[in-house]
Amino acid sequence: MTEIRLYLDEDSQDQSLLRARARQVDVTTVNETQTEGVIDEEQLRLAATQSRVLYSHNIGDFCQLHSEFLAREESHAGIALLSQDYSVGEQVRAILELTANKTAEEMVNLLEFLGKYLKNG
Repeated sequence: MTEIRLYLDEDSQDQSLLRARARQVDVTTVNETQTEGVIDEEQLRLAATQSRVLYSHNIGDFCQLHSEFLAREESHAGIALLSQDYSVGEQVRAILELTANKTAEEMVNLLEFLGKYLKNG
């Protein structure tokens, strides 16, 4: 079983969120891959080629993309979504709960709402 590795899209790559790295979570961002401005669909494909779960606040677009990928029988490495309403600390806690409760294999083609990992989510 493989640990989840994250790919943070443009909407979610707050520098403070990178504190998850200090908690032993493998995280990369669109800035680090130099893919700023690339459309969401291609970001999801890029994350999949790197076996990374895409993390975003862009709930509507990625819910739709998830459905489109499944309809086309196109695979992705997983999508983790959380509203921007949560603080950076809450986001880190939700990510840590996700990585503690799911494996990379379990996340394949899965759309996961991280609010459920927070007490008031």
